[in-house]
Amino acid sequence: MNEAERDYPVQSGSTFAKGLLIGGLIGAAAALLFAPKPGRDLRSDISDQIGVATDKTKGAASTIGLKAKDTATVVGEKAKTATTVVSDKAKAAAEIVSDKATTLAQSVSEKTSNVVQSVRKNSADVAESVKEASADVGETVKAASADVANEAAKADKEIMKETADKAEETKNEIKSLNSGSPTGEKPVL
Repeated sequence: MNEAERDYPVQSGSTFAKGLLIGGLIGAAAALLFAPKPGRDLRSDISDQIGVATDKTKGAASTIGLKAKDTATVVGEKAKTATTVVSDKAKAAAEIVSDKATTLAQSVSEKTSNVVQSVRKNSADVAESVKEASADVGETVKAASADVANEAAKADKEIMKETADKAEETKNEIKSLNSGSPTGEKPVL
């Protein structure tokens, strides 16, 4: 990674979508301003187009907001599930360690001659239990992370598609409005 890439990281797809939407709106406004129509007709067209663009923007924002809320809910649920699993595994490991420590203490006090053997056995059991719990926790966290990444990617693709569709609809509406100009000339977009 060179210095320019570190200083100016690539923006997310949502930034591109915003730029595309804003550019489309600016292009539509410019096309209407340069259309050969009387002032009254032009003002009426601009007012109508602003109303249509506002309605579409509100609809897209509402859809994006709902999808973001749904994605946040899914992510929250996955995080909550992962937290519960990790907490349960940690409690189980703590109980096992506590049980093994109690067993170890009793063995030491009852039979001082078997101290070395008891310590080795219980240490191995504890290490194995901790190792198993750690592996289970790692797998659960990986699965939850993969689910979160998949949900985020899916939401991003849907938002990009909807934005592209809305931009294409706006472009087609502008073309249809411009094709009906009184002089028969078609303005350049």
